[in-house]
Amino acid sequence: MLEKEQPYYYIIFLLLVNYSSVMQYCKNSAVIVGVDEAGRGALAGPVVAGACVLPEGVRLPPFICDSKELHPERRERAYEWIISHCVCGTGIASHDDVDTNGILTATEKAMQLAVAAIAHIITPTYLLIDGRDKFWFDYPHSAIIGGDASEPCISAASIVAKVTRDRLMVAHARTFPCYDFEEHKGYGTPQHIDLIRARGPCAIHRHTFLMNILPPEPPPTVVFSTRGKRRRVRAAA
Repeated sequence: MLEKEQPYYYIIFLLLVNYSSVMQYCKNSAVIVGVDEAGRGALAGPVVAGACVLPEGVRLPPFICDSKELHPERRERAYEWIISHCVCGTGIASHDDVDTNGILTATEKAMQLAVAAIAHIITPTYLLIDGRDKFWFDYPHSAIIGGDASEPCISAASIVAKVTRDRLMVAHARTFPCYDFEEHKGYGTPQHIDLIRARGPCAIHRHTFLMNILPPEPPPTVVFSTRGKRRRVRAAA
């Protein structure tokens, strides 16, 4: 199912890989992969998943924690440390995936792609997934509620996912400058909701997430003829 998309995601992964770390992990029997996502609740843009294997024998810096707890500048610093010391992968499910298949399926797809990027280089032994959802993977795994705060490998994955997605939304802001994506990253802030209501959605908005924000479209007008006379009526909603 993912064959056509894999090269794109593997290119992203190869940019993140630290090959000295890969050689270190190849000597070990257990490869624990943390997995987390960013953008699940946003009104626009993709869902991005990160997967991360932490290095052994390296003291983790204090900024390896839940990405939501980090200031953007510190999160960027953490991201640079992670991609220099860890084995990382990313996966992306677009806004179209969300609208077509639903947010749960899109999130699962992004996570599977992130894990597949890791597995392309080194075989995972066990996955630690943030959250409570029972997603399917090719490897043994556990879902951990609050794992992004309690498990360092998930914390690192959350940082990779968050920074990757934020950078994508900043790029989208240059294409769609009227929505301030560089500020709210597509989430449902009052500022963003006001812009949607004033200007309507753009090409990367998730229409299935806007049903309670935008007024429903009026039903179509139906024209038919009765005994030669044309009548115009509005179809029932």
